[in-house]
Amino acid sequence: MNKVVASADVAVADIVSGATVMLGGFGLCGIPENLIAALVRSGVTGLHTISNNMGVDGFGMGLMLEAGMIASHVGSYVGENRLLEALVIKGELDLTLIPQGNLAERIRAGGAGIPAFYVPTGLGTVIAEGKETRRIGDRTYVLETALRADVSLIKAWKGDRLGNLIYRKTARNFNPVMATAANLTIAEVEELVEPGELDPDQIITPGVYVDRVVVGASYLKPIESRFIQQGGKA
Repeated sequence: MNKVVASADVAVADIVSGATVMLGGFGLCGIPENLIAALVRSGVTGLHTISNNMGVDGFGMGLMLEAGMIASHVGSYVGENRLLEALVIKGELDLTLIPQGNLAERIRAGGAGIPAFYVPTGLGTVIAEGKETRRIGDRTYVLETALRADVSLIKAWKGDRLGNLIYRKTARNFNPVMATAANLTIAEVEELVEPGELDPDQIITPGVYVDRVVVGASYLKPIESRFIQQGGKA
């Protein structure tokens, strides 16, 4: 079995307009930047994206925004992207913000086959509007539903031809849960190795969850926000 495809463009070639797409990463850490660039080149439109962040202007998912590919977005933090703010204010993009822990758990539930679960986060706020609540013990909880996607685009440090993946440090963020929560999972890796070369104890995503593997061509790894301290003050 060999799940490696020739290029990022080949890997995303059958993603259709209107699809729901999960994209891994936290800020700009661990994002599948080569797959994102290929998706932009493909020209698909009307995508419904799920990601913790929305990239920044000119990089990551910011490129998808600039290309007019995204119809709606579900995420936790979007504060680094001015274009997104402008599109939402003009009513040209539907944005749903979810507390970060709820977002991670809703994706994890989608991959685990759990249709819904109760959490206290969001109770008494706009997050809970229109949702079922339930008293359990001495607390009231909000019912949250699972999230799944047609496609997940994720990023790993190392992977083998069977699709087994290892993430490096902070890049082990939303990628592992998103790998399990889509009908089609495409993994971008920095280094490709042969089956048996990965320490089984270090594998985070087993190959059974991964459909395609592509080796990333290069990585810019920019800093999302830079704070410089001068004169003892930030």
